[in-house]
Amino acid sequence: MSNENSLKTIDKIMSDFISELGYSVADEMFLHVSSGKKLRSKLLLSIAGDSDNSLKICAIIELIHLASLLHDDVIDDADTRRGKPSINSLFGTKDAVMLGDILYSKAFYELSKIGTQISSIISDAVVKLSIGELMDVRLGESFNDDSKKYMQMIYYKTAILIEATARCGAILARYDENKFGLYGKNLGLAFQIIDDVLDITQDSIKLGKPSLNDYKEGKTTLPYIHLYENLNKDDKEILRSYHLKELDDNQKAWIKQKFTEFKSIEISIQNAKNLGKEAIEAISEYENEKLKEIIVSMIDREF
Repeated sequence: MSNENSLKTIDKIMSDFISELGYSVADEMFLHVSSGKKLRSKLLLSIAGDSDNSLKICAIIELIHLASLLHDDVIDDADTRRGKPSINSLFGTKDAVMLGDILYSKAFYELSKIGTQISSIISDAVVKLSIGELMDVRLGESFNDDSKKYMQMIYYKTAILIEATARCGAILARYDENKFGLYGKNLGLAFQIIDDVLDITQDSIKLGKPSLNDYKEGKTTLPYIHLYENLNKDDKEILRSYHLKELDDNQKAWIKQKFTEFKSIEISIQNAKNLGKEAIEAISEYENEKLKEIIVSMIDREF
């Protein structure tokens, strides 16, 4: 089965999961959920190959990921998701939260039919993912200048499910679970760092949201932390004063000029590349070109 056909099959499995619930309202709402890049599915299939079991596990993981995004959009009061109207903007926050709960619950029901080793890995990841969401909210309440707190938060919020996916793929393929877990963790960390960089460097058309939106929402991402560490005292206060604010063009230009001056973007991207290099080294003995390509495509991207 080609990669494109595999991803279509995963979409079909997910749709069937929701249809099995027998509630047309859930079916209608699910039609409006953007299924995204399917990074996690591509990762698992690149490790374990296509089988009924691997495709079903992919569908379960994608449902969990989509549920987390639905809740994310409610928390952030986001109007769009990947350039399309968010579920909360179309159906309201209550329905969006409940649809997220439905996706989580159905995923766990289907997960209960899978072996305990894989079920426990994914279940533990989802608990930590939820903690990561709470960490993100808490960190967003004030300016965060601690890169360790940022890295711990993105590990739980983004990387933990990617790490779990890689571990599950390794178990299915009878590979070294720990080596693939490290690959997945580093891939997830690099992916989120690049996402945070793109919020600064890309325009609103490519992003599907306003640029510099993360900072307005309270997210002090790695480029801002690096910049803050290098600013003088007065400029530190200026950067702090812009946190959680709707910025005008002059304020945005000031931030971007400072990013250029201190190479905060380039250094953040290099951090992501270093993580990607470590990821590839962890599984070098398996000589899997697809996994190398995933790292490159997740780092060298524009959206």
